[in-house]
Amino acid sequence: MSPSPPPAASEGAAAATSAESTAPRTGPVIGLLVASAFVVILNETIMSVAMPRLMVDLDITAATAQWLTTAFMLTMAAVIPMTGRLLERYTTRTLFIAAMSLFSAGTLLAAAAPGFGALLAGRVVQASGTAVMMPLLMTTVLTFVPAERRGRTMGLISIVMAVAPAIGPTVSGLVLSVLGWRWMFIVVLPFALLALGAGAVLVRNVSRPRPVRFDLLSVALSAVAFGGLIYGLNSIGEAAEGHAAVSPLLPIAVGAVVLAVFVVRQVALQRQDRPLMDLRAFRTRNFTVALVLVLISMAALFGALITLPLLLQNVLGYGTLETGLMLLPGGLVMGLVGAVIGRVFDRVGPRPLVTPGAVAVSAALWGMTALDQDATPALIIGVHLVLNVGLGFMLTPLLTSALGSLPAHLYTHGSAILNTLQQVAAAAGTALFITVMSTGAAAAVAAGEGAVAAQAQGLRTAFVCGAVISLFAVAMAWLVKPPADHGGTPADGPAPEAGTADAEAPVRAG
Repeated sequence: MSPSPPPAASEGAAAATSAESTAPRTGPVIGLLVASAFVVILNETIMSVAMPRLMVDLDITAATAQWLTTAFMLTMAAVIPMTGRLLERYTTRTLFIAAMSLFSAGTLLAAAAPGFGALLAGRVVQASGTAVMMPLLMTTVLTFVPAERRGRTMGLISIVMAVAPAIGPTVSGLVLSVLGWRWMFIVVLPFALLALGAGAVLVRNVSRPRPVRFDLLSVALSAVAFGGLIYGLNSIGEAAEGHAAVSPLLPIAVGAVVLAVFVVRQVALQRQDRPLMDLRAFRTRNFTVALVLVLISMAALFGALITLPLLLQNVLGYGTLETGLMLLPGGLVMGLVGAVIGRVFDRVGPRPLVTPGAVAVSAALWGMTALDQDATPALIIGVHLVLNVGLGFMLTPLLTSALGSLPAHLYTHGSAILNTLQQVAAAAGTALFITVMSTGAAAAVAAGEGAVAAQAQGLRTAFVCGAVISLFAVAMAWLVKPPADHGGTPADGPAPEAGTADAEAPVRAG
């Protein structure tokens, strides 16, 4: 009689068998999650060029119209920190159907809205579903995709994170050039309903939830902390134009203080293994380094998204549709780069990609400092393409390295942390560029410059500020290492033994 295999080997074989049996079922699920996430994230920036039309049709002020974007971001800030616990408590199928149902209902409400109040409510409901999709997608990929193939899958996620927001203004510009504002939602609704129907058929319970309790105090603290920071940062642009209801410093200060209380609360709850957001993820050095670089990249992306249209429209005199079309090539190129870079990452790791990517981003931002009233469309498109190529080289390796470096039980919390701070970084990048632009323009006016020349001067000053910050990304790019289970070089500590951590990952789903 042959000897029985040792327990560890039996468990590893069982886990590997589970992984093999699960993999075929997760392919369609991940594809559907990627497509659905693209639809919902696209919606996040689709309102950016619709404000003038809405102000006329709904008879509202610019400050009131801005709440359609602000309320969306505040809802995201309140919901995303909870996704770590949601992903532990509920199955993939339950969360996907809930998220797409909320998004579809919000889209329908916005399309049929009789006035501003209903439209605002629709945006809030949309955001509630949107907030769940990206953490759900990331956690599913980390849990079920083998480490050697994560790069190409995370490349699709980077397309969602970067390309969808980038082409949102183009889509809305095209729609508004021939149709009314309701059609921005009517066009999206069939895709949302199609994803919901496909999910009801294809998505199965590929995760194993466990009973967890929500700390209501942490939920409240996170909503006030991240909501306050994002609201305050987004209000800086309004304050520069004299439209802010309160000084941006007040919500930023409140958000910062409450965030400190939130951190203390999470550290205390970690001792009981029930934090809303497990901050022990920051103990993994590679996660922290890659996260910082992701945040710098997103700040640069959203800062450019807000300032380049201002240059094209206010300085060079192009219309909304022309502006959207000139920025479209950059978004499309980033998508193509992200799809290819994921496969390259699986072979070479992060550093050979992140380093030239950071250099390209910095070079593009320094190139933008030369843009003025005489800038040609070819030059602007070219610089924007270089920026997006650089970001394409960075995002996929950084996302994969950051989250892949974490132990499996922190996947859900790492994803929640990354997506929450991404919202803050986007708001911070926008606020920084707008503040520096406004200050530079005011100084130029005081020096006797005309309005257009002053605006161009302010924009150049904003690009200089962004270019200086990009140098920190170039310096930090050398610090990124491959995850412990990628290619053999551990990012933090020794690599797990074969047949243990890696094999167990598919059955420890979040």
